Amino acid sequence: MTDNRNTILAVILSGLVLIAWQYFYNVPQMEKQRAQQQTQAELQKPTPQASPSANPSTTQPGSTPAPSTAQPVSAGPVISREAAIEGSPRIKINTPTLSGSISLKGARIDDLSLEKYRETVDPKSPPIVLFSPSQTAAPYYAEFGWVPGTGVTVRMPDATTVWQQEGSGTLTPTTPVTLKYDNGEGLTFRRTIAIDDRYLFTIKDEVTNTGSAPVTLYPFALISRHGTPQVSGYYILHEGLIGYLGDQGLQEYSYKKIDDAKTVNFNVTDGWLGITDKYWASALLPETTAKLQARFSSNLVGTTRTYQTDYLQDPQTLAIGGTISNNARLFAGAKEAGVVGINFPLVGFGGYNKELGLNHFDLLIDWGWFYFITKPMFLALDWFYRLFGNFGVSILLVTVLVKLLFFPLANKSYASMAKMKSIQPQLAALKERYPDDRVKQQQEMMEIYKKEKINPIAGCLPVALQIPVFFSLYKVLFVTIEMRHAPFFGWIKDLSAPDPTNLFNLFGLLHFDPTQIPVFGHYLWLGIWPIIMGITMWFQMKLNPTPPDPTQKMIFDWMPLIFTFMLAGFPAGLVIYWAWNNLLSVLQQSYIMRRNGVKVELFDNLKATFTPKKAT
Repeated sequence: MTDNRNTILAVILSGLVLIAWQYFYNVPQMEKQRAQQQTQAELQKPTPQASPSANPSTTQPGSTPAPSTAQPVSAGPVISREAAIEGSPRIKINTPTLSGSISLKGARIDDLSLEKYRETVDPKSPPIVLFSPSQTAAPYYAEFGWVPGTGVTVRMPDATTVWQQEGSGTLTPTTPVTLKYDNGEGLTFRRTIAIDDRYLFTIKDEVTNTGSAPVTLYPFALISRHGTPQVSGYYILHEGLIGYLGDQGLQEYSYKKIDDAKTVNFNVTDGWLGITDKYWASALLPETTAKLQARFSSNLVGTTRTYQTDYLQDPQTLAIGGTISNNARLFAGAKEAGVVGINFPLVGFGGYNKELGLNHFDLLIDWGWFYFITKPMFLALDWFYRLFGNFGVSILLVTVLVKLLFFPLANKSYASMAKMKSIQPQLAALKERYPDDRVKQQQEMMEIYKKEKINPIAGCLPVALQIPVFFSLYKVLFVTIEMRHAPFFGWIKDLSAPDPTNLFNLFGLLHFDPTQIPVFGHYLWLGIWPIIMGITMWFQMKLNPTPPDPTQKMIFDWMPLIFTFMLAGFPAGLVIYWAWNNLLSVLQQSYIMRRNGVKVELFDNLKATFTPKKAT
């Protein structure tokens, strides 16, 4: 009964692993590729569409004003990003990490590229584009300003307003810029924009009243994105609208979720909010003491879906002859752990999270539910990287460190497995003594286990210990930008991407892509490192005692092959970890078996696999 139960359990677990892999990895990968193909096809069609634009000056009489959602201000064909940038007066942005420009029309920050990051592993490939102006294929920008109070009819700067630069020059970490707009009705607006050498904009807005009546104004800030962006589509990663909003905590809305909800409002203090991709993000970082009417929203403008995060602060009354001001901040860049910050006792990074006293800004990086494992995993990898300059080497060293950490538990497990191997003759004798009485076999077997002080399930412990480490490393490789385009040695140029080689085209000798074959092509992805991993796993299986049940033996014999294909599309860094861990486990287990007086029959078992059994 125990053998049957174990067999059923093994079959169920193997099936669940395969189903989970298919559902959470393979299907999203196929959908992502299909969506990318559709997007490329759509972008090649120059169809006219509305060009949405935020219009924060539009409010309803008698209601609390708020930054409005995107409104169409003009219609026309989608134009290139370069044409849109050249079509309006601009102030250049030049820092070690960012390049781009600020549009004087609307005073928007709508042109940003990340100079440290490229589209491919080729250092000559184009830099990653974060923000783009309206009328392009994918507008994405940040906007700041004032919303008039109820009954205020003075002219306010909006998306069509052309501001003037006071003085001249480029926005750099040492040279802020100041913009000015005079509405001709007694209000003068000034905006001073500064930037650091990383990804932080600081915006100071001032309004002076030389008119004949006081005015009530509400400070606002927004991030707007037009069109639903392509996402990685994985369950373990959040992409979409995000914020940590006071006592309401972390709020995450995927694009689909906010499409269903339409609008979500929050009244909070000490919050931040924005839009995140896998590796990049933009976030509004108001003063931590500011009271916010914050909002996530999704709207359909014409045929274009628009997404917006915005906030409105408490009103300020601008007296005649007086001046009011407001400070705002914008993060727009790569989600580097050292820049964003990472909270962890003793060894965490401060970053903006600590420097600005922000409320859990480190959660802009999706560390997941098991952050208490993923964060130290990343910190260990990063520490070794700083020593050796290679994240692949870091993975190997962290694996050794984990092995040492769990060495006592693994020793007990392997010692129990060694004893299991030593009593195999006794177990075989039981089958001969009670060939037709399985109940008696089980009773006698348990007596032997008790006498020899053997835990029959101890062999599962090494695998059980490996699972959380495996998933934490997978999470780190998948979500942290530090792993993006991080090379190892040889043909591995990106540890966060699958091994680029493939057995089915003879590792590049045949010039075709087997994965494009219809129906089963996505299974034909088998690189060199997955093959190495499968071989090391097979060695580890052959080192263990042979399961007495034939069905169990068959399952364990096929498991290395199943895992080889299953992990072939996973990040190369993860496959390298698994292969290295298997090799260390084989060495550790062999040592413990010898120390317990048990013969290591690895090579005998490997030889027996290829030796045909003699007929009896």
